[in-house]
This record gives sequence, structure tokens and C-alpha cells, in this order.
Amino acid sequence: MAQQGKVRKAVFPVAGLGTRFLPATKAIPKEMLTVVDKPVIQYVVDEARAAGIEHFIFVTGRNKAVIEDHFDIQVELYDTLRERGKVDELDNLKALQPKPGQTSFTRQQEPLGLGHAVWCARELVGDEPFALLLPDMVMQGGCLSGMVDLYGKVGGNIISVEEVPEEETHRYGIVGVGEDIGDDGFKITEMVEKPARGTAPSNLFINGRYILQPDIFSILETQERGAGNEIQITDAMLKLAERQAFSAYHFRGNTFDCGSKQGFIKANVSFALTRDDIRAGVEDDLRRMLDKI
Repeated sequence: MAQQGKVRKAVFPVAGLGTRFLPATKAIPKEMLTVVDKPVIQYVVDEARAAGIEHFIFVTGRNKAVIEDHFDIQVELYDTLRERGKVDELDNLKALQPKPGQTSFTRQQEPLGLGHAVWCARELVGDEPFALLLPDMVMQGGCLSGMVDLYGKVGGNIISVEEVPEEETHRYGIVGVGEDIGDDGFKITEMVEKPARGTAPSNLFINGRYILQPDIFSILETQERGAGNEIQITDAMLKLAERQAFSAYHFRGNTFDCGSKQGFIKANVSFALTRDDIRAGVEDDLRRMLDKI
């Protein structure tokens, strides 16, 4: 039976190689590429923190130590900023800093897929519900907060979805729409991974945010490899759905796939335009560039 309890922990699978961004990611993890002036992973962690998450679990791989360093205190930098009177910069860094004991890191030694990465976090998550946030997907609009609110009312498992053009449904995991449960939520009737053109049950795709019950770990432990010869989280969710309820949260904000060059550029532009300190200049320059093109 699905457990009902506060969602305190979040898992961030950050072991991917980032081959779509080579050569930029040859020495820098893709999660540390910056959108305006913050790394991609910081936006995702901030979203989780705003939703009430208390423990941040990173599933890392080789050459990802800089992510751990980013969420640690850099004493020399803090001292230098203090000595130079850069109070605002120091305060901003401290505000982003997780409290002692709030971050954990574990390794995914082999690239066996998202499902395997989630399974690697099982001991740190324990026997409680948890959030799963794909770090490539950067949101504007408080996606996880809305999911947590919905979870508090209906429990079970929650998947965030949003609209995609009908002609693109074959590229995504798509859900079937069931009974409306309020608060931008509905019951999921089915999940189809990359349906053939013209066969999708809706135009709502799974956008990289989940709240899952710990029962998923026992399924992942014996999960056979699926698409791409990897252990897929969708396959495990389908099995879990046979005995537990799955609901969807219809996210209506902006989502940027920062694992793609196009999405990464869009994220930089969009987040820049929300910043009072740089919006005017960016907006003017964009208009001039468009006029020249």
C-alpha cells in the first residue's frame, strides 16, 4: 500500500556524461554549465528547497566532484569576499548553501540508466516517499511545490506533465488522462513511452519531476534492461502502477531542457529577462540582433 508522509528527500541523478555539449563538458559536468550566473543544478536544487525538501541526494559519477564542491563552503572565497566588503555576494552564496548534513552523495559506478541511478540512492532515501528531479530540466513556476501540495491531498505517486504539440508526442513519455482530482491534478490511466505517431493517449508528456513511493526500489532491484539496454524508470513505474495509484500534476509554467543546446539557450534568455538588474540591456540587445538577422 502506498505510504502517506511528508516528502523530505529529493534525488538528483547527475552521473550523465553530457555528450551533447562536448567539448564544453569534456572537463566540466553538464550540470555545472551556467544559466545566467548560476549552474543548472543550482536551479533544480532551489526548486526542491522551495518545495520543502530537507535532504538533497546526488547520484554522481566520475569527474563530478565539482558538484559536491559547489554545495560545500569555500572558506578562502568567503574570507576574501568579507575582506573586500562584498557583502551582497557573500550573503547570496550563504543563502544558496545547504545546511550541514542536508546533502548526500553516492556513486553510480556504471551507466546503466535512470532507473539504476535511482536505485543507487535506495539506502539514503530509506522507507519513505521521495522526489526525483532530472537536473537537465529547469523549470520556471514552482513545479515541485505544486506537486507536493497535490501529494498532500491524494498521496500515492505523482508525475508532473505538461503539453507538447500533437506532432511531437512520439518523442516523449505520454500519459493517459483520467478523473480530475483538482489542483491541476488528474488520475493517470496509462503511461506510454514514445508512442507511435497518431497513437498517443494525450498530448501531455512527463517532464522530469516525480514523487515516488519507496516500493519502486524493490522493483528496480530486479528490473530487466529496456530501451537503450538500460534500466528504465518508466518500466518500473508501470509495474508499480499495477498496485499503487499514479496521479499527474499539470505544470503550467516554463520548462527548459538544458540537456539540449536549444533548451539551454532558451533558458538563458528567459531567466535573463526575469532579472531586473539585466533585463533592459538584454532585451534591447536581442531586439537589435533580431533586426540585423
